[in-house]
Amino acid sequence: MKKLALQIILAVLCIVCLAYGAVVRGVGSGNRFWMVWWAGALFFALLFVLTARRLWRRIPRGLLYAGIGICAAGLLYVIVCSAFIFSHFHDRGEEGADVIIVLGAQVYPSGPSIILQHRLDTALDYLYAHPDTRCIVTGGQGENEHAPEAEVMREYLVANGIDSARILTETESKNTIGNITNCLSLIDAENDSVGIITNDFHLFRSLSIAQKQGIRNVSGIAAPSRVFYYPHNILRECVGILKDKLLGNM
Repeated sequence: MKKLALQIILAVLCIVCLAYGAVVRGVGSGNRFWMVWWAGALFFALLFVLTARRLWRRIPRGLLYAGIGICAAGLLYVIVCSAFIFSHFHDRGEEGADVIIVLGAQVYPSGPSIILQHRLDTALDYLYAHPDTRCIVTGGQGENEHAPEAEVMREYLVANGIDSARILTETESKNTIGNITNCLSLIDAENDSVGIITNDFHLFRSLSIAQKQGIRNVSGIAAPSRVFYYPHNILRECVGILKDKLLGNM
């Protein structure tokens, strides 16, 4: 009975990973990280076969324990990392910042992606409320994009009533570290109060990078995101945090 219950759980997890990966892929987020969900489906399918045919008994005990240890360590890392990510989910920044930096994301010929639109709408609210605050929009042109992200972002803000004189563009960056480091020449990192606008799940890493790059008075302004995609986005952030830690970016 326990074996059957385990097999059902593994089969369900396999199907869920396949379906979720297909949905994320269909959104067209501009990267291939969706493949991690299909890799997860393959992993659960392998466990299903090992369990169904009792093949796990043929695995050397040392190798089996090592695999369990790696999985447990990975799960613990994701849990701890997620706690840091969630700690900035509701950041609202400081009032009257000298400048806000809006981090780039996927754009389409029809306009900003939904994830970027959330960032831009949050920026609009802040700029309406603080007419003396300047804005830097960031992001270059990806392989699957028709224009630099920053240019599309600038057009969106201007179309929604923001004076173009308040907006600076950074059009060369390809990732978060580039978004921030390329803005250093446009601000006074020692003295300006800086607000970074990005989606809630992305804010912890972005702030850590900004502080590492020497922006002294920096705070986060969290834009919302869709709950359905939290598993994907948070898992991707966990990988991104590990990468940036290893590279010394944060």
